[in-house]
Amino acid sequence: MVKPPEKLKAKRATHGLAKAQCLCGGVTMEIDTPAVWAWHDHSPATRLAQGCANATYVGSWKSKFRITGGAGQIARYDDATHKSARSFCTACGTPVIYERHRAPKMVNIPRALFEGRTGREPRYHVGLADAAEWEYRGETLLPLKAYPGVLHARPKRKPPEPEFL
Repeated sequence: MVKPPEKLKAKRATHGLAKAQCLCGGVTMEIDTPAVWAWHDHSPATRLAQGCANATYVGSWKSKFRITGGAGQIARYDDATHKSARSFCTACGTPVIYERHRAPKMVNIPRALFEGRTGREPRYHVGLADAAEWEYRGETLLPLKAYPGVLHARPKRKPPEPEFL
């Protein structure tokens, strides 16, 4: 069913600001919305830098990005191998900025740091071919008894042993 245009417009972020912060709140940032794009990064470098299976980023033009607090609390790591730079809060360790040398006018911020909408849904997957084999792939999850809020996947069944005559 196609939604009427007025309902679609209501879901889109209007031009404004999207605010973000690190875990401790020491580093605060904002971007003008809508963001340029958003994506899920499954690459090994992001997996190591973020400490998780994948990270979701929101991309913004540097001219529409501002650090509004805690600039002195930001440390930067230049990764010559991957031609990128990653910055993090020195107080709590939260990754706050990801920059790629091939896109010098862009800055990328982890989506989880934003309080609200950014004007873009993450619709792209980068490095999916390099995704970790243990990453969640949409398998059916069931509640785990005696652990409210915990879901688990059933173990995969082993293929039957071949019968030899």
